[in-house]
Parts: sequence; structure tokens; C-alpha cells
Amino acid sequence: MSQELDPALVEDPYPLQSHIGFKITAWQPDYARLELPLEPFLMNRYGIPHGGVHAMMLDTAMGFAGCYTGDRENPKLGMTLNLNVNFLGQAKGKLLIAEGWRTGGGRKTFFAEAKVTDDLGNTIATGTGVFRYRA
Repeated sequence: MSQELDPALVEDPYPLQSHIGFKITAWQPDYARLELPLEPFLMNRYGIPHGGVHAMMLDTAMGFAGCYTGDRENPKLGMTLNLNVNFLGQAKGKLLIAEGWRTGGGRKTFFAEAKVTDDLGNTIATGTGVFRYRA
């Protein structure tokens, strides 16, 4: 996968994205990559990233992977129909990286898978999802 990101294709951050602080660092047909610096407000009572952060990163990476158009003026939107998350490990680094891949689908729905790692290469979570394109 090319890690090049054409800044002209990236949409302005939406409110949740701005609040949480993740950035889209790669986006092309059937693939998206997000990065999130770990901050104290993302941690749970144990001092590790809350599981909801992992789920949000997986969901977002898969959604973007299935909705690439290459045209900022003609965005494609998707809604999550089903999300499965597997929590596999704890982040040891300072950055969460989510990668999502569109794995199939058709005109109205698509399927995707994703993984979250940290900047040290530890696998933190994986997921699969089913998404419906918004009309």
C-alpha cells in the first residue's frame, strides 16, 4: 500500500474527529489508515486506552476504506450495520494506528476488516464490519 495521501482528497475534520484528535494518514480505494496520539483523556481507570477508542478507530478506518471516491466534491458516506471487535493486547507506545480494508460488497452494502496497532508494532485490536452506503 502506498502511504502517500493527497491532501486535496481529505475532507475537513468532523466534530468527533477534531475532539478525539485522530488524523487520516492514508486513503485510497479499499484502504484507509488513521493515527491517534494517546492522550490522558483517552484512558480508562486502568490507565490504558478505553476499549471504545479501539472500536471507534476500527469502525472509522473500515468506513473510510469503503467510501473512497477520489473526489472531495463527491463524497460517499456509509453507516455501520454491524461491528465486531476483538481486543487482543495493550498499547505500549504513544500512538494508535488503525488500518481498514474493504473486503467485498455491492451497490448498497460493503464488508470490511481492520486492525489497530501501536507505533511499536503491537497488535491491539481487530475487527470486521458491515456497512450500508447512504443514499
